[in-house]
Amino acid sequence: MSRTRTERLVNLVICLLSTRRFLTAAQIAATVPGYEHDPDDARDHEAFQRKFERDKAELRELGVPLETGTASAFDAEPGYRIAHREYALPDILLEPDEAAAVGIAARLWQHAGLAAAASSGLAKLRAAGVDVDPQATLGLEPMVTVDPAFAPLTAAARDRREVGFDYRVPDRDAPSRRRLQPWGVVCWRGRWYVVGHDLDRAATRCFRLSRVVGTVRVTGAPGAYEPPANVDLISHVARWSGPVERTGRATVLAAPGRAAGLRRWAVEVTTGPDGDRLVLPYADPDGLAGHLVGYGPDVRVLDPPEVREAVIQRLKEIAVRHDELTATGGAR
Repeated sequence: MSRTRTERLVNLVICLLSTRRFLTAAQIAATVPGYEHDPDDARDHEAFQRKFERDKAELRELGVPLETGTASAFDAEPGYRIAHREYALPDILLEPDEAAAVGIAARLWQHAGLAAAASSGLAKLRAAGVDVDPQATLGLEPMVTVDPAFAPLTAAARDRREVGFDYRVPDRDAPSRRRLQPWGVVCWRGRWYVVGHDLDRAATRCFRLSRVVGTVRVTGAPGAYEPPANVDLISHVARWSGPVERTGRATVLAAPGRAAGLRRWAVEVTTGPDGDRLVLPYADPDGLAGHLVGYGPDVRVLDPPEVREAVIQRLKEIAVRHDELTATGGAR
C-alpha cells in the first residue's frame, strides 16, 4: 500500500471515529485529505467513487467495523461511520516500557504529518456543523521532540524531492555538503536517521539527523525519483551503525513480581528478602536510565554509580517538566 493511500485511510478512520452521526460520501470527500475532486466533473467524480469504494473495502478487510446508514428517515443518501462499541479494544495490560513505547509512537503522528491532516479534517467537520467527539483523537497531539531536520526530510521523502544539507561527522571539524534523494526517515536505537541515494557518491547512504547542521534545503521537483521497491530502511541503518556491544553490567533491585520486562532482559536473577537483584547488560548509561525510569518505584539501581546518577538526573528532569506543566495549566 502506498504512503499516500495509507495516510488517506488513517484520516478516513479518524474522521469516521470523530463523528456521532453518519457522513455521506460528499461530506467525506469535502473533509478527508486525499479525496479532493470536482463533483461536477463526471470523470473526476467517477474516479473519486472508485477510490472511495476501494478504501471502504480495504477498511473492512482490515477488520474496521464500517457501518452504513442514515442520520434520519428523510435522508436519501446513505452515510458511513465506525461503530465505537465494536472498534474499541478491551483493556490491555502493558509493562511500563511497552506502554511508554506505544505512547511515543502515537504522539509522533504529529511529526509524520498525519495529525495535522487529521486536525484539518476535524476543523472542516465542525465548520460543516457536524458534531465531533473531542475524545476520539486524544493522543495525536505532539508530545515529543525530534531533530529539526525531521520534518523537512520526512516531507521530502514523502514528495520524492531531492535535498541538500550540511553534515558533521565526529572525526572532522567542519561539516561537509551532502545531496540526497531521501527514501524515508526511521528511528534506530533511540536516534533518527534518513536513508536514501547519495547523489555525489552514487550509493545508498544513511545520515543521523542530530548531525545535520543548519537548514535542510529542498532542491528538486516533486516526484523526481522513485525509491527501490520493498526497501528495508532499518536494515540499511543497522548495517551502517554496526552491532551494539553491551559490555556494561548494572545491578538493580526489583520488587517481587514486578518489572517482568527487565526480568526477561536480565542475565542473572538472585532472589532476596528485600526483592530480586537483576543483572542487566548495557552499552550506554543514559540509554539504560531512560529505560529504567519507566518502572518507577518498582526498580532501584544498586550499581554502577554512573547508571544510578543517570536515573536520578532523568527523574529530576521529569519533576521539573511536571512542575512547568502544572504552573502553566498544561498538566492533565
